[in-house]
Amino acid sequence: MKNQKALSGLLWIVGLGFFMQTLDATILNTALPAMASHLNKNPLHMQSIVLAYSLTVVMLIPASGWLADRFGTRSVFLTAIALFTIGSMGCAASRSLDELVIARIVQGLGGGVLLPAGRLAIMRTFPSSQYVQALGFVAIPGLVGAILGPTLGGWIVSIASWRWIFVMNVPIGIVILIASRIVMSNIKLSVHRFDLKGYLLFAVCVLAFSLSLNGLADDNLPNTIVVTLLGVSLAAFAAYGWHAMRTNHPIFSLILLDIRTYRVGLVGSLVARLGGDALPYLIPLLLQLGLGYPPHEAGMMMLPVAVAAMGAKRFIAPLITCYGYRRVLVGNSLLVGALIASFALVSTEQPAELRMIQLLAFGAFYSIQTTAMNALTLKDLVGHGASSGNALFSTVQMLAMSLSVTVASVLLIFFQSLFPIDTGTDSLPIFRATFICIGLVTAGSGWIFWQLASKASGRDHECSATGESIKETSTV
Repeated sequence: MKNQKALSGLLWIVGLGFFMQTLDATILNTALPAMASHLNKNPLHMQSIVLAYSLTVVMLIPASGWLADRFGTRSVFLTAIALFTIGSMGCAASRSLDELVIARIVQGLGGGVLLPAGRLAIMRTFPSSQYVQALGFVAIPGLVGAILGPTLGGWIVSIASWRWIFVMNVPIGIVILIASRIVMSNIKLSVHRFDLKGYLLFAVCVLAFSLSLNGLADDNLPNTIVVTLLGVSLAAFAAYGWHAMRTNHPIFSLILLDIRTYRVGLVGSLVARLGGDALPYLIPLLLQLGLGYPPHEAGMMMLPVAVAAMGAKRFIAPLITCYGYRRVLVGNSLLVGALIASFALVSTEQPAELRMIQLLAFGAFYSIQTTAMNALTLKDLVGHGASSGNALFSTVQMLAMSLSVTVASVLLIFFQSLFPIDTGTDSLPIFRATFICIGLVTAGSGWIFWQLASKASGRDHECSATGESIKETSTV
């Protein structure tokens, strides 16, 4: 693939795939109450739709690179798009929550390898001098999808049916399938033996832990099963550690944890995201169930978060140059935690303008938080460790997204049992208590970032107008 037209076509194909996936990831949050009403379910018990997808993606990320190397980037990308499209058709045709969850798992099987396979196709097709520019181009449709998702989801359920959220993926998927066969090369590489044992231990650990947390919000699941799942997760975690020290090519090398910036960034990111990543799930529920917003207005209220997040990007590098990672992340963790907790002050009497300011502030400072965490975690990875370290970090990011919804749902159900009231404006105490708890969790990540070496405080840096180059792992 040498001609410029084919290269441009590849960028548009991968970018369209990114758009489809990121749109699907955010469009559901505003539609959950309408979906719950149609399926005769409690809106606070609809987290399984989100978790089914995100957990499946987490399961596939560690194997995605090996699959693309072994079977070829085009073959894996086509399979991912096909599974995602079939899953979307299944979601649109679902008549019950169980059917919807199964279809979301099929979607996740495609989504888990779609982004990595797309990135690898670009990396192995474009010359290194154009690599950053190419990735930047395909990231834009992903950002657009993430921004439009909540608003589009709200409008769709207001004027049509929630099923159209999934139907719209089908023609996009078909176009990508046809175009990919024309312009994408099927590049294969030699691979070492896949660490199947390590992969299965990792999968059991993550799945059992997530199910044990989710079980806390399920009244039908006995406590003995919840405790058993937690025990299985801990046992699988220990077994993976033992296995990784005795194999040449583990899916995630434990040697990476010897790097302080990577270790602190990894753990700190997980804790900080438990609160921050829960907001896109909680805010639409708060606006619709607690304040009586119609779906389309609730979706529009999420736009300030995305706009502020993009606007804050230009200030991140100068901040880190002036103050260093330690000061920025400790201070910003406390600030983001306080902003999350501030949503406990929301009431029906609060002016909409003040609510907008809260969302703008959260979007800006959480953007600073995630970018700084990404840069800190990856900045000292070199050589062969960069690939494995990036894969583990991507997995932790998706896991945090899944766990944040689980933790938020558990807290909502717990506080609902303390305040036995119907959903509606009287449900505000449930949301207030939940926002305070997850705000405290996010603020607590500041203690983790405090463990960075004192030289990371920035005392040896001089502030500059432009700042330094900050690496960032795109989430799209």
